[in-house]
Amino acid sequence: MESKRQQKVASLLQQELAAVFQRDLPHLFPGLPPGISLVRVSPDLGIARVYLSLLLAQNADDQLLLVKDNQKVVRQALAKRVRQQLRVVPELVFFLDDSAAYAAHMDKVFGDLHIPPAPPEDDAASDDASAAPKRPKLFADEDE
Repeated sequence: MESKRQQKVASLLQQELAAVFQRDLPHLFPGLPPGISLVRVSPDLGIARVYLSLLLAQNADDQLLLVKDNQKVVRQALAKRVRQQLRVVPELVFFLDDSAAYAAHMDKVFGDLHIPPAPPEDDAASDDASAAPKRPKLFADEDE
């Protein structure tokens, strides 16, 4: 469980990284800038795991590689924005957030399932609705 300080720093980093990608460094990322879906910060605030949402990118792996190649520039631009709030800017580690693609895949899997209808119940059992249901035998030596 994250501490309140970790949550506050993660929220600050998420907001400021979005601003860095959209306003400060749009020339580094052709097309749409990467979206930030989640930021997790280590307990010592030294490492920030940034999950990028690249849904609209044609090739998400190339876009992630481009972000990783420009990691130093992104961290420097982030440092300029958060220098008043943080003493040390955490090391940024970028990951691809594929949760939306996974959710779409699972929806497709569930949509493709063929579930047969339940078999019809016996007419005798439905006529005698007041009768108590049979209790299952739990042990082999139980009498009925």
